[in-house]
Amino acid sequence: MATLRLGDTAPDFEQDSSVGTIKFYEFLGDKWGVLFSHPADFTPVCTTELGYTAKVADEFAKRGAKVIAVSVDDADSHRKWISDINETQNTTVNYPILADADHKVANLYDMIHPNASTTATVRSVFIIDPNKKVRLIITYPASTGRNFNEILRVLDSLQLTDSHSVATPVNWESGDDVIIVPSIKDEAELKAKFPKGYTVVRPYLRITPQPNK
Repeated sequence: MATLRLGDTAPDFEQDSSVGTIKFYEFLGDKWGVLFSHPADFTPVCTTELGYTAKVADEFAKRGAKVIAVSVDDADSHRKWISDINETQNTTVNYPILADADHKVANLYDMIHPNASTTATVRSVFIIDPNKKVRLIITYPASTGRNFNEILRVLDSLQLTDSHSVATPVNWESGDDVIIVPSIKDEAELKAKFPKGYTVVRPYLRITPQPNK
């Protein structure tokens, strides 16, 4: 299949998981989605990632996002692995892990990169908005654990852009100043949207306090 790109519609699918059959669109409902892949079960880096994600599950929920993982092993293996994750990471995995033994999801989301491995999925993350559009794709090598605080940060940024017509600058964290998108030029609209005021550094670079803080 063609490579999935930002703005594309996220492919729907039905697949077995650690909690039974998942119909992806039905699972997401009107929420944001975070789909992240793992090369295989009982792998050390993945174990730490899945454990940490369980620990910050409430942070995703606060943002109206549902988390779902995928690995190429079967559901029985996932359930055994979850016991290990819970024990070694001192947490409780409370989200599904898709059982993608037939590589259905891996192929739909272009998670197998043959020059890296012909069977194991790369370490990919997809953020999908409530309209089922792909808004973020990050791909890591199998040996590098992901930063889920960064994924939460990007989710905050995307939601802020959608709700307040702003972009977020380098190293932005929630609560920092933001950038007014260049498409807003009308003075009355600027005053209405940004009652806290804004600073014009350059005509294309206008800084304003985060609107929802």
